[in-house]
Amino acid sequence: MSILKDILYKVAIEAVKGSTDITINKMDFDSRKIESNDVFIAIRGSISDGHDFIEKAIEQGAVAVICDTFPENIAKGVTYVQVKDTNSAVAFMAANYFGDPSQNLKLVGITGTNGKTTIASLLYQLFKKAGFKVGLLSTVKILVDDVEYKATHTTPDSITINHYLKEMVENGVEYCFMEVSSHGIHQKRTKALHFVGGIFTNLSHDHLDYHPTFAEYRDVKKSFFDNLPKTAFALSNIDDKNGQVMLQNTAAKKLTYALKSYADYKAQILENQLSGLLLKINGNEVWVKLIGTFNAYNLLAIYGTAIELGMESLEVLRLLSDLESVSGRFQFIVSSSNITAIVDYAHTPDALENVLKTINDIRTKNEQLITVVGCGGNRDKTKRPIMAGIASDLSDKAIFTSDNPRNEDPEVIITEMEQGVAPQNYKKTLTITDRKQAIKTACQLAQPNDIILIAGKGHETYQEINGVRHDFDDMKIVKEILDQLHK
Repeated sequence: MSILKDILYKVAIEAVKGSTDITINKMDFDSRKIESNDVFIAIRGSISDGHDFIEKAIEQGAVAVICDTFPENIAKGVTYVQVKDTNSAVAFMAANYFGDPSQNLKLVGITGTNGKTTIASLLYQLFKKAGFKVGLLSTVKILVDDVEYKATHTTPDSITINHYLKEMVENGVEYCFMEVSSHGIHQKRTKALHFVGGIFTNLSHDHLDYHPTFAEYRDVKKSFFDNLPKTAFALSNIDDKNGQVMLQNTAAKKLTYALKSYADYKAQILENQLSGLLLKINGNEVWVKLIGTFNAYNLLAIYGTAIELGMESLEVLRLLSDLESVSGRFQFIVSSSNITAIVDYAHTPDALENVLKTINDIRTKNEQLITVVGCGGNRDKTKRPIMAGIASDLSDKAIFTSDNPRNEDPEVIITEMEQGVAPQNYKKTLTITDRKQAIKTACQLAQPNDIILIAGKGHETYQEINGVRHDFDDMKIVKEILDQLHK
């Protein structure tokens, strides 16, 4: 139980009808979850407006309503609080309700187009190996030290974030690593959190279904660093053209990492093989199990973060060498007939290009590279032809298929992808709408020593079609098919 006026601390209040000196049970912005003595927060979303469900929430027992406009019908015995911005309000209210848990651990946020999951997950892994109790808030999963919970969003809502942070604090967690998406920043989900550090990975074509322009997408990411306190650090990849932009207005300690530019944390790739990377980081050599230039950047960000959080350089290097790849991120198997199948989450043009260039850098060119790729429905349509162009250009054969079509016709999505294929690459492409059949065809076409890349879904164990999630695991399926075909 909490007092309403206490959980409204720091909320920008415009007007109040009723008393805020009342006891409340919990809060929610989903009217279906409201029970007796709860607070309902009416949020205007892209699909529905919470203000339309105020009466329903009151019927279900809400004793207080947080809104940005008072409703026409004011119910007796209910407190109405008009706020400047309900997204900001829920962020502060959630932090207050759960006892401001982010103050009581070291929270580091990772933002950028690609690499967020890998960096957050490997930082969790590294600090666990160093003997600390650690938390993780990621696309793949939520971890409260050793206890795992299912993740539904890259950056959960403010109530969910603070709920898990409180649980972490209660379980003695010292560090938490959190993916911070542009949606999460824009919707103020991270507004009331206390970060000790922020990492910028890179910025490329993504989420232009949500953000009207690339400039807005960039500026939303930048606002995360603008709001870091001077006690925090801001670690930015300055090989990315937006790397310095992220640091322009931050009060935090400005730090950089790079492979090509002068930076605080600098690395060179000495060897790049399917078995791993030999890196030289700030003058010291280290062998790691991860693959590719993009992972060299990820590992450098991890190294810099660990140093800024107080670890010794040689200890960090030792721990880096022991890190295992993250589920669905350049995860590979080699079949009994020596066919290599790689599953990767690459679902943006930049990520797909990075993965394909990494494979092409490693392979001998005496083998085929067959890429299976699709694009998600109800998402940024402009990247579809670009991704198909990249896949057909950098592969020996590209098979276009379904990703998560959601509520779109998968064949229409594939047709839009095909517009990006250059004429000289037409003969290298196939269209197979059924994803399982596309993977099977890639396996049937593959000869010993060939490489199959299955891109787009990575760690996901489902395929979403017309609002229904069906069991679908790229890695499990390709392994089963290769085992059957090459017994």
